[in-house]
Amino acid sequence: MPMSDYVASIRSRIGTDLLLLPGVTAVIRDDDRFLLARHRHSGLWSLIGGGVEPGEEPAAALLREVLEETGARVRVRGIVGVYGGEPMMVTYPNGDQVGYVTTAFDCELLSAATPDLEELLELGWFPRDAIPSLPRRDWIDRVIADAPGGSSSS
Repeated sequence: MPMSDYVASIRSRIGTDLLLLPGVTAVIRDDDRFLLARHRHSGLWSLIGGGVEPGEEPAAALLREVLEETGARVRVRGIVGVYGGEPMMVTYPNGDQVGYVTTAFDCELLSAATPDLEELLELGWFPRDAIPSLPRRDWIDRVIADAPGGSSSS
């Protein structure tokens, strides 16, 4: 997806300087397997998600982002956690700097998912213990650990 009109408007005034943005992350799981996506801009595996638009509820943003990027529908089962800080800082290939604060939602896949081939190159189901061996965004380790059934859940 191209940059939202809202972010483009801010970027027109601040250039590539750091921008703090709210985001959503889909922790789509089937027992101890997680649906991950390999992203075009980095080539790394990560969870599926994106930005929250002005006036948009985070859960609605999550449903929209998953549908846009995979064509799939999901059911939200709850919130895994909220994440930010240094691990969520990104500099995109065009130089744009972003710090995300993301709400991660525990989700169940309701329909078939296929990568959009614009943002996502491929999708794959991975057991929890295989994820650390993938070329990935390191911040997802914390989210996966916090997901139901993880090492920090009881």
